[in-house]
Amino acid sequence: MIRTVRTAAVSLTLAGALGLSACGGGGDPLSSSSSSEGGDAAAGEVVVGSADFSESILLSHIYAGALEADGVTASTKTVGPREIYLKALEEGSVDVMPEYTGGLALYYDKEFAETDPDKTYDALEGLLPDGMAVLEKSEAEDKDSIVVTKETAESKNLKSVADLKDVAGEMTLGAPSEFKTRAQGIPGLKRVYGVEFKTFRPLKPGQATNGALKNGQIDAANIFSTDPAIVENEFVVLEDTEKLFGSQNVVPLVRTDVQEQVSKTLDEVSSKLTTDKLQQMLKRTDIDKEDPDQVAEDFLTEEGLA
Repeated sequence: MIRTVRTAAVSLTLAGALGLSACGGGGDPLSSSSSSEGGDAAAGEVVVGSADFSESILLSHIYAGALEADGVTASTKTVGPREIYLKALEEGSVDVMPEYTGGLALYYDKEFAETDPDKTYDALEGLLPDGMAVLEKSEAEDKDSIVVTKETAESKNLKSVADLKDVAGEMTLGAPSEFKTRAQGIPGLKRVYGVEFKTFRPLKPGQATNGALKNGQIDAANIFSTDPAIVENEFVVLEDTEKLFGSQNVVPLVRTDVQEQVSKTLDEVSSKLTTDKLQQMLKRTDIDKEDPDQVAEDFLTEEGLA
C-alpha cells in the first residue's frame, strides 16, 4: 500500500529523555533507544515518521496510507524516541509524526499538569516551536489505566475508578514499582478518588502484569489503555472520570510547510480513530503478528478512507 523508507542507521545520543506516562503496543516512545533511520525525503514526498514501538509504527502506516489514497506521495520511516524524531522534524527529514497531547506538552513544559483533553490540546498548540503544528486530535488515547477482569467488574459492579472506593480494601493491585509513589499512582488514587487497595504488588509491565491479572494473582492492574491484552483477555478498563491519568490523545504533529497538504486527510483519520479501534488493531499486529501495513489498509478501507 505504501512505500517504506529504508536507509542506513544513524546513531545519535541525546540526553534528557522525558515522556509520556503511557505508550501501548510494545514499548515506551520515550525510551532511551539511540538508533534511528536517517535520510532526506525525496522532493515532493511526505515522510511519515514513527517512534520505535508498534503503536507508533501502525499509526504511521495509517497516516501514510490515507495520504496515498488522497493522491499524496507518502512513505514511512521508523526514527526512534521523541528526542530523535523531533530533531528529524526540525531538520526536515520527517514531515509528520503520530504524537500524544499530554506527553508532548510535558516534553516542552516540564511543569505541565493540565488534564482536560481540550485544554491540554490548546496549551500544546502554544508550546510548539516555530515550524511545527498539531492537527485535530483523535478520540483515541494511550495512557495509564486501572483494569480488572470481566468477572471482577461484574461481581463488584465496577465501571469507573470511583467504583473501587468501597471494595479496593479487599483487593490487590499490580503495577510497576514506581506506581506506588508517583503522583498519578497510588497517592493519586487516594487523593482523587479515595481509593486505597489492601495490597500492592510490584510487577513488570506487559506479560507479567497481564498474566497475574488473568490468573487471579492480583485483582486489578495498571495497564496502558491500548494494550492488546485488554482485548485478548476481555479485561475491563475502568473509566477515569476525574482524569487522574491526564489526557494522551493521539494527534498528528506536522511541519508547517506540509500542513496545508496533509491536514484535511489526517483530520479525517483522527475523526475515525478510537482507543477501542487501536486496541483491536494492536491485537492483530502484536499478538496475531500481522503486517502493520495490511492492518492499516484494512482500517482505512473499513472507515471509507482508502
